[in-house]
Amino acid sequence: MNVVILAGGLGTRLAEETDLRPKPMVEVGGRPLLWHIMKSYAHYGFRDFFVALGYKGDSIKRYFVEFALMNGSLKIETARHKVTSLDSTNEDWNLHLIDTGAMTNTGGRVRRMADYLRKGTFMVTYGDGVANVDLRALLAFHKKHGKIATVTAVRPPARFGGLLFDGDRVALFT
Repeated sequence: MNVVILAGGLGTRLAEETDLRPKPMVEVGGRPLLWHIMKSYAHYGFRDFFVALGYKGDSIKRYFVEFALMNGSLKIETARHKVTSLDSTNEDWNLHLIDTGAMTNTGGRVRRMADYLRKGTFMVTYGDGVANVDLRALLAFHKKHGKIATVTAVRPPARFGGLLFDGDRVALFT
């Protein structure tokens, strides 16, 4: 199961934090929001992440390259330009950091990921979508109902768009 994380928006609602970094890299408890999201998905066995980059995507790339190299002990072979981890302190994640354009909207980001996602079902979340959702149960719900998409949302309306419900079904995206 592939997980798409939309991490390319401007993050204007957190402007004091996002002048220096994209919103998914804002830290909570010493780790970026993006790390917390991935940790949550990994808890349910999902480890293949496709991160749709845009605004300040280089900082996300830099973080995960350094994260992979800087956790634990290293062996460095200077003549061969080779760095090897000596222990397995890193998360067991496969990351695909895909540039989807600085000004691309949400639907455009998903569309630009299409070639990477043709193998079947995938999940999509926002790069600030930290939540306490049983993702296995969500996937089972999705499969049981046979719909093209399943959306999770909070009931309070968002300032910049949201969902209108008809019972437990989405009637309109606003």
